[in-house]
Amino acid sequence: MSVSAQLLLNSLQIGAVYVLFAMGLTIIFGVMRIVNFAHGEFFTLCALIIAVSMPWLVEGGLPLWAAYGLSFVFGLGAVTLLSLVIFRFGFMKFQRDMIGSFILSIGLVLLLQGVYLDVFGGIPRVVPPVVEGTYSIMGAAITAQRLLLCAIALVITIALYWMLTHTKLGKGLRAIAEDHEAAMLQGIPYRRITLYGFLIGSLLAAIAGGLIAPVSVPSPVIGADYLIKGFIAVIIGGLGSISGAILGSALIAVIDSVGGYYFDPSTATIAMFVLVMLVLIVRPRGILGHA
Repeated sequence: MSVSAQLLLNSLQIGAVYVLFAMGLTIIFGVMRIVNFAHGEFFTLCALIIAVSMPWLVEGGLPLWAAYGLSFVFGLGAVTLLSLVIFRFGFMKFQRDMIGSFILSIGLVLLLQGVYLDVFGGIPRVVPPVVEGTYSIMGAAITAQRLLLCAIALVITIALYWMLTHTKLGKGLRAIAEDHEAAMLQGIPYRRITLYGFLIGSLLAAIAGGLIAPVSVPSPVIGADYLIKGFIAVIIGGLGSISGAILGSALIAVIDSVGGYYFDPSTATIAMFVLVMLVLIVRPRGILGHA
């Protein structure tokens, strides 16, 4: 029982980050019809800024939780600025252009990783946990920091789902994702809504990076692994589908956790790619993707 409960809790922790990351990817694809390979760099930037600025703030006399919160704000601000620049001078010109956006995003990955290495250095950094302690749930152990991560991810997921279904912005995002030409004919401001969609997607990646920083080891390449897993999740669930991103992330987290425990991480990764191939053969648009 304890092993099953522990694997379930591990899946929950892993899935919480994948869900935020994958929802950002799928929102950007839904409104702009681009596959943004630079998505992981937003994740990385927020984690690195927290890892660098938090020790300075603590040395300056701030409590640990206040230093983390302020560093998180710095990270979100930097990602907002970076995503605005990338959208304005890059992706705005390549909307619904899969080849152009593919080349641009690959170039951005190489450029930003080089900048991160130059600015932050290549040494992995350690961020101290903001909350201490370990809890036992059904015989399984989970640290207070990871429990906080899961709670915040759950709140953000619910808030995003509510925003998409109950607000004018959310309905505009869904309308453009469904049929952008019909949405424009209905008077929906296409350019403004796509900008908001890109910013929301980028900030979701940044939040995921900020949450994982205290339970991981931030480095300039930390986003690469999450980018691969995030793409696998949205392909399985269905590109452009929020529900699909959540379902795909949950499946990936279970495979990662259970496969890693009973076999090894490489076997779990192979199982993910096998699942992707099976889904693409049986249902090319993903489990919850629209026809």
